[in-house]
Amino acid sequence: MCGICGIVSRTPIKDIESVVRMQKALEHRGPDSGDQYIESNVILGVRRLSIIDISSGQQPLYNEDRSLVLIANAEIYNFVELRFELESRGHRFQTHSDCETILHLYEEYGSDCVQRLRGMFAFALWDIPQKKLLLARDRMGEKPLYMHQSADTIVFASELQALLHTGRTFDFDPAAVDLYFHYQYVPEPLTLLKGVRKLPAGYTLTIDVPAWREVEKCYWRIEDAPPLQGNPAELIRERLDELSRIVIRSDVPVGVALSGGLDSSIIAALAARYYPGTLQAFSVGYPGYPPYDERQDAKRFAEHVKIPFHEIELRTEDMASFFPELVILKDDPIADISGYGYYSVMKRARDFGVPVMLQGQGADELFWGYDWVRQAVEESVAKNNLLGGNTSLWDYVRGNGLRPGWKRFRLHKSSAPNQVIFYDLVPDFQSALAHMSSYYTPDFLERLGASNAFELFTHPRPWPALDVLMTRLICQTYLLENGIAQGDRLSMASSVELRLPFLDYRLVETVIGLRKQISDYQLPPKAWLKDAVSDLLPPWVMQRRKRGFEPPVREWHNALFHAHGSLLKDGYLVQSGILKAGAAEKLSDGIFPSNAAVPLSFKALVLEIWLRRFSSSV
Repeated sequence: MCGICGIVSRTPIKDIESVVRMQKALEHRGPDSGDQYIESNVILGVRRLSIIDISSGQQPLYNEDRSLVLIANAEIYNFVELRFELESRGHRFQTHSDCETILHLYEEYGSDCVQRLRGMFAFALWDIPQKKLLLARDRMGEKPLYMHQSADTIVFASELQALLHTGRTFDFDPAAVDLYFHYQYVPEPLTLLKGVRKLPAGYTLTIDVPAWREVEKCYWRIEDAPPLQGNPAELIRERLDELSRIVIRSDVPVGVALSGGLDSSIIAALAARYYPGTLQAFSVGYPGYPPYDERQDAKRFAEHVKIPFHEIELRTEDMASFFPELVILKDDPIADISGYGYYSVMKRARDFGVPVMLQGQGADELFWGYDWVRQAVEESVAKNNLLGGNTSLWDYVRGNGLRPGWKRFRLHKSSAPNQVIFYDLVPDFQSALAHMSSYYTPDFLERLGASNAFELFTHPRPWPALDVLMTRLICQTYLLENGIAQGDRLSMASSVELRLPFLDYRLVETVIGLRKQISDYQLPPKAWLKDAVSDLLPPWVMQRRKRGFEPPVREWHNALFHAHGSLLKDGYLVQSGILKAGAAEKLSDGIFPSNAAVPLSFKALVLEIWLRRFSSSV
């Protein structure tokens, strides 16, 4: 696992130092080693966190005749099987690195090499004879890749902050700011900075340097999974067992973030069964063991599967003091107050000498863990017969509102008909709709222009089945930009590699393929998953009420605004002309409506801290 960066240009590159500075900014992602590849039209830089082949897997990596060069932020779970296959075809490996398989797959399949990779990755591969650069990102978006493109140059890096060390100046994107206030994150491929975007998950970008031709290609989509017949419990369990044997491959110790709930317990039980060493479990709690403290459940399950258990108690005053740094460590502005818990677990793991962690993220999105997702599909089907018919979603949304608190689809009535638009109807989103236009300055509204938060997530007809489409949309929005992004940055901040087994694309395709044959949204939450692991977990885990990560939100919120709320008064958001002074003054009091989960005041505080940190470049 690593941090990568580089420059590719149609003209000779003179600014080598900018890559050096980007590498330095990525050192936390790769503290073990770093190097460069330098040529007239391309410079590749890498920082390495050694996980597989510690002694000889340093990057950049080369193929047999050194005609290909690779830097990769990756963990290829099926590298053993790929290596056996490639060696049988005559390929000679120079290292035992999992990432070297990418080079030899490229020799066989070109840019389609990504189709054979099972794992998480963002990489840059330079084809020296062809003078082509291949950039690629894994299917579910576990590893990030940011890009700044100009007329004849592309600069890329694993983190947004690294691009700011190139000496380039950026302006914030008004549309991205507005989307952030509505969604609590900036959805990809956008970033908060104008001219900087993310290579989307499941995409490759090939740059032919002599012709300066760019070809961006989507190579995988959730909804394209082939239909699959069979017993869901048996097929899902088969996939989980297969996956668990390869996801724990590591030359360094492995641990698991354990909450005591269903998802993390499944990961812990399977990993403990197949991991050849001693798996370590890590959990967080709060002073006084309040009702939302899950340490006792987590410890009980760790004892059940016979793995050592480590815990850390999170104090409100420590969280408030660390919060400004936490905002910056997330790289993107992400208004999720639970981030301190994720960071603390990963830091504790690293302190115990465990640089690889497993986590149960993704099961909620894949197996109907959120009530509102199931209910929204159910209501839409009942009103419109959308799973089998052609009734317009616009007719439904226009005349039939969902119950308060639900999230839903909307069909935007525009010049491009038949596009499904996904957005939140929860109070937080509605609060942004109701207040932000009056909070923004006239100048910002003019810059914002016709931007519309509704017109974000589209899918042209023909639509896949609505339950499949809903799964795709929740995965590419909240899971990707709040869950995955936050998990990657806050684990790598402590030089820890985070693995999310539920996001294995073969498992995802299994679930979606089954769903195309048998709709499961009407079953109890996670019914297929529970059936698949019914022999693996004790009844007291299987029957536990679902709880997300639940810190003392209002206590933390009050502490944050007591410590940092004054930053909003005449702060960057006011000085840069985004918020009216009166609006910022009002938000600085930490307004927290009773029906809110992520109030506008908290979103504003996160953005204020983020913009202050990057104000020298925006």
